[in-house]
Amino acid sequence: MSLRGRIQAGALALASAPLVIFLGTWEGRGQNTVYADQLAGGLPTVCKGITRHTSPFPVVVGDYWSPERCAEVEQLVVRKTQLQLADCITNPDVGQNTFDALTSHGHNVGVPSTCASRAVALINAGRIADGCKALAWAPDGKTPVWAYVTDAQGRKRFVQGLHNRRLAEMKLCLR
Repeated sequence: MSLRGRIQAGALALASAPLVIFLGTWEGRGQNTVYADQLAGGLPTVCKGITRHTSPFPVVVGDYWSPERCAEVEQLVVRKTQLQLADCITNPDVGQNTFDALTSHGHNVGVPSTCASRAVALINAGRIADGCKALAWAPDGKTPVWAYVTDAQGRKRFVQGLHNRRLAEMKLCLR
């Protein structure tokens, strides 16, 4: 059965409670006032990582979003992310924890990047443990991946907090 079929059958949950808690760990408890996220090049961000790329509503620095609006849009965004991921994850043996880890990754770096990642390629090939490790590490097992930002001068800079998130996603994925 496909991932979408497993979701429809209730075998995989969309926006599971553990996932929402996990995202809160990395996206903060939620910022109700839109701010310019410096790690994302000043991208306007609100709530738990909502940006113009994910929100059905404008995200304008300085605007206030009520806790109710944050909760509503966060649920919408997480569900949309998971349904998009279900289209690129072809391995029907993916469990809830792996699905949630990939959701966190996609929420942070974008679904197209997650779907094109080495991690998803390995998971789709049936190598789930290797795919989980690829969320945090390059093939050499020593070089961090998905833990860099590019500054205004085009230089890549390692961010320990992003690597910590990747390590947590890897651990969740492997459970």
